Amino acid sequence: MQTILNSPPTVAVGKIKSFGAFGPKYEVGQLLRQLDDGDWMVCIKMVETGEETEYRYTHLLDDPEGR
Repeated sequence: MQTILNSPPTVAVGKIKSFGAFGPKYEVGQLLRQLDDGDWMVCIKMVETGEETEYRYTHLLDDPEGR
């Protein structure tokens, strides 16, 4: 099921999350832009490497808090 967001979502900038239960940790950044399907791209920063990349907001919602 696809989630369509009509207005910019609230993003917990600075929150540490991980890709799945055992994946690498990342820091949540600012919203970047809305996609054609209504989702949003968010800037994330990998904790271990400092690399910045883009990640879908709806995927971010599925990831647990980093431990």
